[in-house]
Amino acid sequence: MIYSAEKLPMRGIITVIAKRNTAFKKILKDNKRIFIRFIVSLAVSLVLICTLCGVGSLAASAQDADTSVITETENSSVMKDLIGVDASQSLEVILLVTILSLAPSLLVMMTSFARIVICFSFLRTALQTQTTPPNMVITGLSLFLTIFIMWPVFSEINEVAYKPYTAGEITLEQALDNAGKPLKTFMLKQTSNDDMKFFLDLKGQSLSDGANAAEVTLENYSDELGFEVVIPAFIISELARAFQMGFLIFIPFLVIDLVVSSTLMAMGMMMLPPAMISLPFKILLFVLVDGWQLMTGTLVASYNL
Repeated sequence: MIYSAEKLPMRGIITVIAKRNTAFKKILKDNKRIFIRFIVSLAVSLVLICTLCGVGSLAASAQDADTSVITETENSSVMKDLIGVDASQSLEVILLVTILSLAPSLLVMMTSFARIVICFSFLRTALQTQTTPPNMVITGLSLFLTIFIMWPVFSEINEVAYKPYTAGEITLEQALDNAGKPLKTFMLKQTSNDDMKFFLDLKGQSLSDGANAAEVTLENYSDELGFEVVIPAFIISELARAFQMGFLIFIPFLVIDLVVSSTLMAMGMMMLPPAMISLPFKILLFVLVDGWQLMTGTLVASYNL
């Protein structure tokens, strides 16, 4: 077939377009799933945007229709009760989520949980039972012992703060202040004077009555000491007492290890691991003295309730 000079450029253009269409079809075939996901995601996004716009318009119309309900909601705002400033519901949700996220830290650092779980961890290490009892059992036992020890404090908080607030007798700010007093009293009873003096010196705070800072007592300085000083002093005191109790827990089991090691060496059985022989004797000793009851009683009695 013979082509004229005028048709040659048109034929070249058609060839290029055909090649490009073929390449596009190949790309579309290779990435078919990606294109489908993109189209579905785009459709879902458009539907969500339209839905949110509809909800926003309905909320705006409802807001314009009922101003008194909104005023009542703002007056009962949690943020307004806390800091005296009105806040949107989204800000209150963020505040509540933040408080809930800090709840485990508050449980560990402002109650008896830290000392109890550390002592049980020392006990398991001294027995050399590896993961027996497991972490879940130790944590659960520590949690329920914490509830047992802190129950008078929780009951007092319920009586002086929660019930009056739910009855509408006090504001949220007064409820928080009333709830903090029993908790501060508990922490001050467990905090040593040296730790309290240490943090007072770090803060540069001097007591208003001019007394010696080393003589910090619950009766004289409970109202003057803030949580920013009481909480770290309480945590340091708890860690110190937990390690002291851990040292005492190790002593009887260490004696068993020394006796077993000396006996095996005297018998010439140096290749036999002493821990394998001493473990049954440790468990036997712990069971004979009723170790769990003794350990639990000692932990509960170590608190000045």
